[in-house]
Amino acid sequence: MSDYVVVIPARYTSIRLPGKPLREINGKPMLEHVWQRGTESDADAVIIATDDERIADAAEAFGASICMTGNQHRSGTERIAEVADLLDWDDATVVVNLQGDEPTMPPALINQCAALLDDESVDLSTLASPLASREDFENPNVVKVVVDNRGDALYFSRAMIPYPRFEDDLSKAMDAALHHHGIYGYRCGVLRQLVAAEPSKLELTEQLEQLRALSLGMTIRVGRPLQRPGRGVDTEEDLVAIAAELGQHT
Repeated sequence: MSDYVVVIPARYTSIRLPGKPLREINGKPMLEHVWQRGTESDADAVIIATDDERIADAAEAFGASICMTGNQHRSGTERIAEVADLLDWDDATVVVNLQGDEPTMPPALINQCAALLDDESVDLSTLASPLASREDFENPNVVKVVVDNRGDALYFSRAMIPYPRFEDDLSKAMDAALHHHGIYGYRCGVLRQLVAAEPSKLELTEQLEQLRALSLGMTIRVGRPLQRPGRGVDTEEDLVAIAAELGQHT
């Protein structure tokens, strides 16, 4: 596996959970748990990217490396691109985008996401698991992805894809779809191309930024995770569930 770095984009504002990165889980800010997962991986460096002094102060207190960015970014991808420019990373540098609300992401999966880029024909990498339930298949908050025979993404959607025309086709549709996990790997050259491009119609419709890469003709390799990651944090209920999950491993 090639050398790589982890960047954790973190913003304070969140509609459903204000101050989300600093919400405590078992006595530590959630961001510290995410940072710990990064430091447990094989990454050469783990950097928290933020525009908020409250997040920067908290990260400094638990010993993280910080990169202050502008406050104009519409996505974590844009924030990471600024980090790459500020730190003068060359286009070949591999970066894993570890999202700041994934405190249970196994370090082995961070490594796995980076290793998928050892194939130089791949522009981006990500991970997706088999669907756990019909409810997940029908849930628009669970992003689905379908892949070709090489394991490269054909399309991502909040809708049921592929669509089962008849009830008897449901199991076949669920076998064909995967539950996408919010972790990405890319080289800095690809990252810069992504942020230089305008959002695509598909991206704007689904509100899924990875569709910009597909619209640009980029290859997204989708790996099956070595183990299923835990849930991300979007609600108070998620905080409670993850506190219990992390408590079992301490």
